[in-house]
Amino acid sequence: MLEIGLYGLGRMGGNMARRFARGGARVYACNRNFAVTEALAAEHGSVLACRDLAEMVAGLAAPRIIWLMLPAGEATEAAIREIAPLLNPGDMLVDGANGYYHDAQGRAEHLHGLGLRFVDVGVSGGVWGLANGYCLMAGGGDEDLARLKPYLQVLAPTPETGWLHAGPVGAGHFTKMVHNGIEYGMMQALAEGFALMRAKSEFDLDIAAVAELWRHSSVVRSWLLNLSADFLKTDQKLDGVAPLVADSGEGRWTALESIHLGVPTPVMTLALMSRFSSQGKGDFANQMLAMMRKGFGGHAVKEE
Repeated sequence: MLEIGLYGLGRMGGNMARRFARGGARVYACNRNFAVTEALAAEHGSVLACRDLAEMVAGLAAPRIIWLMLPAGEATEAAIREIAPLLNPGDMLVDGANGYYHDAQGRAEHLHGLGLRFVDVGVSGGVWGLANGYCLMAGGGDEDLARLKPYLQVLAPTPETGWLHAGPVGAGHFTKMVHNGIEYGMMQALAEGFALMRAKSEFDLDIAAVAELWRHSSVVRSWLLNLSADFLKTDQKLDGVAPLVADSGEGRWTALESIHLGVPTPVMTLALMSRFSSQGKGDFANQMLAMMRKGFGGHAVKEE
């Protein structure tokens, strides 16, 4: 029977635990809030609630596999610092966060020095992964991926599709980083297109109907278009939605990587800039522009 430790039971981690359990794996689950862990264990008999990492490690048979589904950065780093001394040589840590690939490379080097194995896995699928399966991009050595393969096959849409040994350590998070950069660009193009159609009052376009039309056989059909069509059916104005779009670290890392490699990525980078603008980070520059126009042309400045 497959068994795995899973630390971090948020929206992604919790559903991954459920998918593991439905696939026949025994899951030793742990979360900062033990009530969340208990509730998940109550859903599935093969999910075992652990109060802390020490209890998780003690429950798993060696050599262990422990999958971290925590926010990238310090939360993941702190968990690795806490759990590494509890493990034995040959045990494996899997980092499923949206982490920076350079961090994965550094962690692998450190953990390998302790006799531990490390694999970085980029995970896509969001809240729909439980039902549809996850898209998994894994970075690590051949032996480590052979060992992790049965678990990737449980999480993926099918045992043969939806997972990839992308390359050595770091390749998983690098591939997911680029994936998210592309996602930014696709989302931006759809959003701008629908904004343009909504602004053409002369035609009074039913943009929900257009979205539904494009879902069928059009060149731009996609899952993102499907999601857009679904919410536009109930609300085409979106008046109750604040025009603020957050950005994850991966969009920024993609832009920086393109500069480092000298590869032009104008669409992905401009999509990231648009998100910054939605967060009000361009407001002062716009205020400067207004004052310059006033200075050279006497144009009126609108006061707040």
